[in-house]
Amino acid sequence: MAKITPQKIEEAIEEAVEEVEEKVEEAVEAIAKKISGKSKKSTKPVETTEKLEEKVEEVAEAALNKITGKSKADALKERAKKLAKEKVEEIKEIKASDIKKTKSEVEEKKDALVPIEDYLKASIHLGTRVITPDMRQYVYRRRADGLAVFNTAMLDDKIKEGAEFLAKFAPQDVILVCKRESGWKAAEMFSKLTGIRVFAKKYPAGILTNSVLDNFIETELVFIADPWLDKNALQDANRIKIPVLSICDTNNFTQGITKIIPGNNKSAKSLGIIFYLLTKVYVEKRKLKVEVPGIAEWIDGWDSLVPPK
Repeated sequence: MAKITPQKIEEAIEEAVEEVEEKVEEAVEAIAKKISGKSKKSTKPVETTEKLEEKVEEVAEAALNKITGKSKADALKERAKKLAKEKVEEIKEIKASDIKKTKSEVEEKKDALVPIEDYLKASIHLGTRVITPDMRQYVYRRRADGLAVFNTAMLDDKIKEGAEFLAKFAPQDVILVCKRESGWKAAEMFSKLTGIRVFAKKYPAGILTNSVLDNFIETELVFIADPWLDKNALQDANRIKIPVLSICDTNNFTQGITKIIPGNNKSAKSLGIIFYLLTKVYVEKRKLKVEVPGIAEWIDGWDSLVPPK
């Protein structure tokens, strides 16, 4: 029997992971095609892909057990636990070379909205492990733990474009919907400073489509923080044929969205900096006589965050 060396084990693991990743990507694309097709059957892409990730872990573990035996599998589990612990400090995990590359890209842009360190501190560039076909164009790499990473220089441009698109509409002609709890604080501040109405906890059914309701309103733009959580508002906007502006993470599908702002829409830090920047540009473009507080007012504990090294 051939001797099993550490090098052979690593190579076998890498091959198994690559094969499984290919299967996951194929499955995600198949799901996307099914959702965007003629079928009226609805699916839950986030839940489906989470199940796929669990399957990946099971397949990888089984492959390792077969190749290396139980003791080696235990060693791999320890490595996995260590990786999970490191994930808690996501900002510090980014490689110095990647930071340098991203920083140089933004520094070349003389009109960047904020310093690169602020984007990195807010984790706006960190997506999910799932990348839909719609969002693949905004991703430039995956980290070692599988998380997708947005191109930070591109995010700066897209936030600016989103803010300029938003500024075309008067405050009374826009509504913001943000059901994600981590975005409530920033969404409320955004609403207070811009005058745009916000539905931060619950989006009332039929508020845009049923004129018989007492709370019925008319608007010209719907702004949502997450196409999945805020799907009812998205569907209503599509039904009455008005444009939709949306923050989209790597696991989001973008059908029915007019203008996309790519970025992490799960984290309070990330949503805080996005709403902060949108407010600054909107106030400037609309010439509103309000003072926008510094970013520390939008994100709890902002001053305690340190840029990655």
